[in-house]
Amino acid sequence: MHKENIITGAKPVTEASKALIMLHGRGASAEDILSMAKWFPVSDYALLAPQATNHSWYPQSFLAPPAENEPWLSAALSQLKNMTDKLQQQGIASEHIYFLGFSQGACLALEFITRNAVRYGGAVAFTGGLIGDRIYPENYHGTFDGMPVFIGSSNPDFHVPVQRVHESTAILQKMGARVTEKIYDNMGHTIIEDEIRQANELIFS
Repeated sequence: MHKENIITGAKPVTEASKALIMLHGRGASAEDILSMAKWFPVSDYALLAPQATNHSWYPQSFLAPPAENEPWLSAALSQLKNMTDKLQQQGIASEHIYFLGFSQGACLALEFITRNAVRYGGAVAFTGGLIGDRIYPENYHGTFDGMPVFIGSSNPDFHVPVQRVHESTAILQKMGARVTEKIYDNMGHTIIEDEIRQANELIFS
């Protein structure tokens, strides 16, 4: 299961008014995703990048039936809940907590915020969608109250079908998020400059 192993950057939580939780992809590390912070205007944020055990948040594809990714998926979601609760206890309001993830980390970020919808600061999902063999609307509660979300993905993407991106966008919009979805032809499983620009304009500006 996931040990509480969190790499931090930029400002200490006690000195920051905003926090960004950064979630790495499968096979990657907290250091990898934290190194992306230089692309975003977040030097005055508290940056928190949790490290998944064995570099994976859950063992199967995000499109597997959720039971096949247990107990790891629930453990990862619980860790995020603990992190956001702790940030709020330390004085950072939910509307000043931001999320950013790539691939498996993007799926986890979207799943967490949609299961626990409130007005967060914003979310950036680089190639991801809601988790499960299908969408489980009964898992999703709350309202985003106009929170901005950026989802970028490739058509095609080997791991994340475009259809799941569209379905995820629809759920988030229904729950009150202002979602900007961009599908890039043959982008590959990566992050490109236009996605970074979109994230900066929509989420971090």
